[in-house]
Amino acid sequence: MSERIQSNKDIALDFHRRAFVEKDPVSAISAHVGSTYIQHNPQVADGPEGFVGFVKGFHQQFPDFKIEIKRTIADGDLVAIHFCAYLNKEDRGTAGVDIFRIERGKVVEHWDILQPIPEQAANSNGMF
Repeated sequence: MSERIQSNKDIALDFHRRAFVEKDPVSAISAHVGSTYIQHNPQVADGPEGFVGFVKGFHQQFPDFKIEIKRTIADGDLVAIHFCAYLNKEDRGTAGVDIFRIERGKVVEHWDILQPIPEQAANSNGMF
């Protein structure tokens, strides 16, 4: 793996950890986002302020939120983080993928995909 791709993975993982594990989106933005932050989640406004406001509100609504990173995949300037998220202790969980585009060492764009873990599945492969 090239140094640049490893660096992109490290940036995305630290951004994700600060925002969702440490519950500190301001630190995540300060360390890893410049003036441009393009958001593709329709519930979140573009820009650093949109991200901070959404994440702070999310953590207030779900104070017991927990996330487990399962794998990270990087290809050039894109990094995908595959995770399981729990809103509270009773939650079955949600499988998710956050995709970040890194440009010149900064997170500049984000997409996400979320799928609740069902009680029953048509196969025995699991979601992770």
